[in-house]
Amino acid sequence: MILFEKVVWRNMLSTGNAPIEVLLNRSPSTLIVGENGAGKSTVIDAICFALFNKGFRNVSKAQLLNSINQKALEVELKFSIGAKSYKVIRGIKPNKFEIYINDEQINQTADARDFQVFLEEHVLKLNYKSFTQIVVLGSASFTPFMQLPQGSRREIIEDLLDIRIFSSMNEILKEKVKNLNVDVKVFETDIHLTKERVRIQDSYIKTLTDLEANKIDTLRQSIQKSQDIINAQMAEASGWQAKVDEYQSTITDKSSVQEQIENLRYEELRLKGEINTIQKDINFYNDHTNCPTCKQTIDDQVKADHINEQNQAISKIESAISECNIKQAQANFRMSQIQKVVDDMYQFSQEQSKCHTYIMSNQSYIKKLEQEIIDAQSLNSDIQAEKDKLKTMAKEVLDLSVKKSKLNEELSNHQMAATLLKDTGIKTRVIRQYLPVLNKLVNKYLTAMDFFVKFELDESFNETIKSRHRDDFSYASFSEGEKQRIDLALMLTFRSIAKLKNTCNTNLILMDEVFDSSLDHNGTDYLLNLLNALGDDTNVFVISHKGDILFDKFRSIIKFEKYQNFSRIGK
Repeated sequence: MILFEKVVWRNMLSTGNAPIEVLLNRSPSTLIVGENGAGKSTVIDAICFALFNKGFRNVSKAQLLNSINQKALEVELKFSIGAKSYKVIRGIKPNKFEIYINDEQINQTADARDFQVFLEEHVLKLNYKSFTQIVVLGSASFTPFMQLPQGSRREIIEDLLDIRIFSSMNEILKEKVKNLNVDVKVFETDIHLTKERVRIQDSYIKTLTDLEANKIDTLRQSIQKSQDIINAQMAEASGWQAKVDEYQSTITDKSSVQEQIENLRYEELRLKGEINTIQKDINFYNDHTNCPTCKQTIDDQVKADHINEQNQAISKIESAISECNIKQAQANFRMSQIQKVVDDMYQFSQEQSKCHTYIMSNQSYIKKLEQEIIDAQSLNSDIQAEKDKLKTMAKEVLDLSVKKSKLNEELSNHQMAATLLKDTGIKTRVIRQYLPVLNKLVNKYLTAMDFFVKFELDESFNETIKSRHRDDFSYASFSEGEKQRIDLALMLTFRSIAKLKNTCNTNLILMDEVFDSSLDHNGTDYLLNLLNALGDDTNVFVISHKGDILFDKFRSIIKFEKYQNFSRIGK
């Protein structure tokens, strides 16, 4: 279980250099109140920024900086998992990202992205999407589970059930399969080459035998055959070279085409800049009746003539832009033709290389035969030694074939494992086991909120919602208040399953303006009852404008206020 303990931030959004500290495990229920703009929701942004390098609300990192101080943003978040205590410090201007485990800072030489992967995959074991679905329920910058695309829904469920590891294993297996395929092809090449050596060695032994029988003519015939092969391969190589040269001559304009594309892009931008300049001039005449310099009234006819003249100029420039776009399309089409030619030339070069390989092999063979002819009468060829070499080569072929067979077997096993690790494999079986539990819990929480429907998610995470009268509904067909009850039921369900699986379990629940939006009076009471039933090991933070009617419903109150343009916690 992730036990969040404390968050401290400064120079974030409306918070100035004076740090704000919020204890996250002090009370089972805490109400955060304050006027609009007082900085109530910053606590969620601070936690999200510390953990995932982004705010909860839809703002850029630069916008998280306090607009007055514009530097020294820093968030410190403390939490514990089991016996280990963690502290994450993240900042902007200067950039900072530090992780401490039991008060000892981990290796700072690693890339920041590796730090983030370590934090999400090895410490938290959940990502931003899962965090927001299990910990945060908000009215702004929040996408409920039911509004997420199918892939994102699956991702959250997989995190919840701790089966994302299968996806990681599948990626590893894919790489392993890729490497094994390469290894198999290497062995196939080695086997082919070794067999060719066996063939040449066998031919060589026969040649030695013939030499001993003074069959020099046979050797000369073999030389001629090899020479014929060389001549044929040289002719073929020359043909491929001719094709390369022919194709090369068709792409002499590659540089000029590339330069033309760049020039056309620049010209388009320049023309668009001219339009912007002219448009500003038009806007000036539209917005002013008097000259800002001499204060004289601008004649309406003069203004109209000038604006008409400028609009005509814009039309001409737009025509030029259209012509420029046509030329760009033509140039891009030519560049695609050039790339096709380059690809064909590469294939021709490969074929030419094969020819050269055969030529070199036969040239080597010819030299060998020529030397044997010279030495045939003076040397006693050790035919048995050559036969022994042949046996060694044949054994090498056999050994390579056995190794290739083992690799193919390993490849087959990995491919089978990869099939099992796909979304349709093991993960689907696990999801299928937990779906009834998930659906049961959702309906339990919906009933507790006086919302009597039958809610079900299928294996593709599409919903089916039926009323008491068996009428079919979709999530989108409900009112905002009813949608919010479904969102809350899903969030509590995810937390229950996380606690059951001991995966993404945490003490923290953050609710931003949930009580201020679509919940009616009954819905508010039902929600409060559910939250109170979660137990003292859960720390619920509710951000609301309804402080006057909610004060007596919470054990702890935090009031945010503005003081000298900066947020602070009131006394």
